[in-house]
Amino acid sequence: MQNLRLALWMGLLFLVWLNFDQWMRDYAEPAAPSAPASATGSASAPSAPPSLSDAVPQVAAPPSVADSATVPDAPAAAGGIAFTPAVPGTLRVVTDVLDLDVSLSGGDLVRADLLDYPLRKDQPDLKVRLFNNDSPETLYLYQSGLTTGQAGRAEPNHKAPFTSASREYRLGEGDDVLEVPLTWTDGAGLTVTKTYLLRRGSYQIDVLYDVSNASEAPVSLAPYAQLLRHWAPRETSMFNVETYAFVGPAVFDGNSYQKLDVEDEDESSWSQSVAGGWVASLQHHFVAALPPPSTQVYKLSLRVEDRDYLLTTVGPAQVVPAGGRATIDDRLFVGPKLQAQLEQAGPRLELTADYGKLTILAQPLFWLLDKVHGVVGNWGWSIIIVTLLIKLVFYKLAETSGRSMAKMRTVAPRLKAIQERYKEDREGQAKAMMELYKKEKINPVAGCLPMLVQIPFFLAFYWVLLESVEMRQAPFFGWIQDLSSRDPFFVLPLLMGVAMYGQFKLNPAPPDPVQAKVFAFMPVIMTVMFMWFPAGLVLYWVTNTVLSIAQQWKINRMVEAEAKKQRTN
Repeated sequence: MQNLRLALWMGLLFLVWLNFDQWMRDYAEPAAPSAPASATGSASAPSAPPSLSDAVPQVAAPPSVADSATVPDAPAAAGGIAFTPAVPGTLRVVTDVLDLDVSLSGGDLVRADLLDYPLRKDQPDLKVRLFNNDSPETLYLYQSGLTTGQAGRAEPNHKAPFTSASREYRLGEGDDVLEVPLTWTDGAGLTVTKTYLLRRGSYQIDVLYDVSNASEAPVSLAPYAQLLRHWAPRETSMFNVETYAFVGPAVFDGNSYQKLDVEDEDESSWSQSVAGGWVASLQHHFVAALPPPSTQVYKLSLRVEDRDYLLTTVGPAQVVPAGGRATIDDRLFVGPKLQAQLEQAGPRLELTADYGKLTILAQPLFWLLDKVHGVVGNWGWSIIIVTLLIKLVFYKLAETSGRSMAKMRTVAPRLKAIQERYKEDREGQAKAMMELYKKEKINPVAGCLPMLVQIPFFLAFYWVLLESVEMRQAPFFGWIQDLSSRDPFFVLPLLMGVAMYGQFKLNPAPPDPVQAKVFAFMPVIMTVMFMWFPAGLVLYWVTNTVLSIAQQWKINRMVEAEAKKQRTN
């Protein structure tokens, strides 16, 4: 049993180290954003290679439209508009949770600040910025429009100039919805009003296109949306443990979720036509996603060039007859990975809160954690209560393990005597120990198997605490003001080390002196490792260890009392 216990402990330590190492490899400290752009300022030109930043998806126009339509040439102005925009540069859009810059060149979102999420807790005025057009290294844009699929045709794509009636739009007090209309026309009867629809407290943005075709020919228009982002290999630092991240593109094809490797030749040119799917650009705690609003088939794709990648969704074309009107809609989610909002924004979009292969366990654990938080209002106490509930669920399993260890503790002197008696006879020693186990009705493996069952739940809870944005900068009490960052004074890791050593002393000492030294040193190793882990995870481990000590102490007393009663009888 001792060899198995050692293997389990070393396996657990190895799993924790693998996760820690992967977290360090994938972590990148976000670049501090510059001050938000002024509402009157002009947007800087995107710095991406023209082949990506200017890419308009290719769609096939229906033959009847392509053959009958008179195709007006695009005027000299970019995008085919024949007049100068009334408001140059960008306009500003502010709700209670978002502060955006919208470029009048294509109606692109070129800046998105999250008002409820400071980049650092000690700098509350510096917000997390997702969309960004300040430099090539921070390039991150949302592009969208309608395309005809006809080369040279004037169309309201993401390169076409739009006009706006106002320089700034703000969600008013008492208002729940903010509409931001932008207008485009080809000068030949086709007019499109592109409206951003934002709601109070929501990170979902609906994009509505009102198409009026006053020309003498039908026109076919397909909606598309794109996320253009710069990527680069990231440096890691073990002294900054605020976040774990996969940064890059992810897709959902209607059945399965997949993170794509932009450096992989096959995955970097991914393309698929699906219904009920989406694409997303991920980073730790935050996401920008393109979940099509309908169940129709959309073409989803990824393109990579140099250090930039482009995620695209293209919807089915819709024919607007001459003299007719049509409404086409699209959708964007940009913000924190709040699972309740993600579930409403798109099918299985909550998978972007990436719990890895243990999602099937992690999601129910997060649900429970969220429900407890709704009652107690503090994520630290929620972690403690959920840990207690997990211990209660596994109480019987742990009791079986605990009773086995308690019995091992009572026979420890006799085991040591056997080892001394059969010091030179390993076969005889093993036989004598098995006879003792049989006589005392001890199953050496029984103390270890329950640990194997509980390890997946520990790892699932580990991912919940690391990945859930709800833990980000969440205070507990006193010096713990951010459960997603390390304990600034290492108090919790030291308490954890003391608790683990107490647990070691409470359990039976391994007969092998080498194993005994390894087990005695294990709390020191774990303490050093957990010094850099998020405080929420260490709080869970401290709570779990203390509860385990209390349970084992109770079981030891019970087993000792039973043994004493047997001896008196």
